[in-house]
Amino acid sequence: MYLDIYAIQNVPPCDINRDDTGTPKTAIYGGYLRSRVSSQAWKHAMREEFAKTLDSKGLGVRTKHAVGLIADEIKSQRPDLADEAEGLASAILQVTGVKVEKSKRAGSEEGSAVSQYLIFIARSEVDKLARIAIDAHEAGEDISKPTKELKKKVSAAFHGTQALDIALFGRMLADAPDLNTDASSQVAHAISVDKVTQEYDYFTAVDDCAADDNAGAAMLDTIGFNSSTLYRYATVCLDSLSGQLGDAKATAEGARSFLSAFVRSMPTGKQNTFANRTLPSAVLVALRDDQPVNGVSAFEEPITPREGVSISHQAEDALARKLGEFAKAYGDAPVDAWWCALDGGTDALREFGGEVTLPEMLEKVGARVLDVVQAGEE
Repeated sequence: MYLDIYAIQNVPPCDINRDDTGTPKTAIYGGYLRSRVSSQAWKHAMREEFAKTLDSKGLGVRTKHAVGLIADEIKSQRPDLADEAEGLASAILQVTGVKVEKSKRAGSEEGSAVSQYLIFIARSEVDKLARIAIDAHEAGEDISKPTKELKKKVSAAFHGTQALDIALFGRMLADAPDLNTDASSQVAHAISVDKVTQEYDYFTAVDDCAADDNAGAAMLDTIGFNSSTLYRYATVCLDSLSGQLGDAKATAEGARSFLSAFVRSMPTGKQNTFANRTLPSAVLVALRDDQPVNGVSAFEEPITPREGVSISHQAEDALARKLGEFAKAYGDAPVDAWWCALDGGTDALREFGGEVTLPEMLEKVGARVLDVVQAGEE
């Protein structure tokens, strides 16, 4: 079973996800230039949204500072091991195959033990590794020369029930493939339904304390921006999510949390400059038992302005019609479908599924996913 989520979201002039030149990211689709927000940027924003409503103990962190996290937990469990905590933490993490080195960053991090690259690690895994390191130390084991039994214990700490964000977004470590976790979700790069033209703001800043006879700006610069109506899409494989969370209720709550975070999150690039945070004008959800269906082809031909009809309204109608065409042509209509729209929707949306508010959508998705997963367990 798959949970497909679609959103139409208008954004004002902004630079929420920029390239190496500082210019908003773009893509060519259907032969036209589109605004683009990478899936990585939006997934990070979603993980930040998770932290607002979910217990951090059930989530992970992406960091180079796993050694420090494990060391802190060792000190929390055994304050008498404070002087040895970093060494124990470094040794136990390296049992996984992750390489550890001294940080070359300036400031308070300089010289601290860090992994060579970012790793995605759950809070629960940090706690388990700390406990394993303490037990090995108490038993007089040399963790730098791990036994097969110690390796099994460390490996087991990363298996079984996963943190929600690791189960959803996956984990890949080239040096420690045993820790890899397949992602239960896929998030598409958001692209604009309309064609865009990159624009540039030339701005100046004045020195408030400059002398009266010193006219002119103290700083000159430019910043790229565009405005657009974005099409966003993500899908969750409920079978995979259930297998990693190991519980029907946890799966239902995970799907509900993913939907809420997808709708409410926004990458924060240049947000103070543009105050561009918006909410989608339309959200569509489909529960499918065959395969995910991305409706992006509704916008292969870009939406164009029409007098008296917003681009967002045209886009939600085009998306609903395209999804309806897929269902008729391929005979694979969703098992269930719901939508909410600020403007009351269109005939195509009403054919797509049931109209709800977002809170109602979250409740219905949670309940339906729970039913589906429990039925699969029987």
